[in-house]
Amino acid sequence: MTPNLNIHEFPIFDSHFHVIDPRFPLLENTGYLPPQFTAQQYLTRLRKYTLAGGVVVSGSFQGFDQSYLLQTLKLLGSNYVGVTQLPVSVTADEIIELNKKGVRAVRFNLKRGGSENIEHIKSMAERIHEIAGWHIELYVDSRELGGLYELLCGLPAISIDHLGLSKAGLPTLKKLVANGAYVKATGFSRIDFNPVEAIKELNEINPNAVMFGTDLPSTRAPIAYSDIDLRLLLEAFDQASIDKLLTTNARKFYKLQ
Repeated sequence: MTPNLNIHEFPIFDSHFHVIDPRFPLLENTGYLPPQFTAQQYLTRLRKYTLAGGVVVSGSFQGFDQSYLLQTLKLLGSNYVGVTQLPVSVTADEIIELNKKGVRAVRFNLKRGGSENIEHIKSMAERIHEIAGWHIELYVDSRELGGLYELLCGLPAISIDHLGLSKAGLPTLKKLVANGAYVKATGFSRIDFNPVEAIKELNEINPNAVMFGTDLPSTRAPIAYSDIDLRLLLEAFDQASIDKLLTTNARKFYKLQ
């Protein structure tokens, strides 16, 4: 446990948040368009936090557009990296150029769409890793992981969003972590189980695997991120574990050591 808790004193590398800037293309997803949440709004929202950087993640509503992401990374600076969505037709030169500008992973959004189809995940994962050392990120209900387990185990590097969402899929998620997968401790209101207990179980398997993120602005989540989410972790783990959860694990995974 962390005594004399002041949550704003802890350095945080925010492993998962979105920027929604209407100056750039947005795609309606099942009738939904997210409200504006610019890079400046993000920084204002977390102005009391000790930010050590973070990861801007492309949402289903941004499709394959790179313009908003490159502009955001330019504004936020070198401690921030991007996770994008790319078509299978992307060229090696395009990947290399995106890497130079701070992109570090490709997202497959099985939950909401907007990304490439899952049938291309193996070829893309191997290709982007070979070209730029990137990994794959999955927004997926963990109940679907059983059918994907062998495929995912064969990929160079992966992370799973929002603790996998479902309690029913936790056993498979744990097996993936034992095999080297990373997991984002994000979107607590999206999940149907106790996040702290799940993180403790995942930490027992691999203390380097779990990465905290705010999931701001919490698009379509039942309850938006609040300081309470962070406090849950700070009250449940010791200082060494907090350092890993909030900063070290993600910075290493995104090659920002």
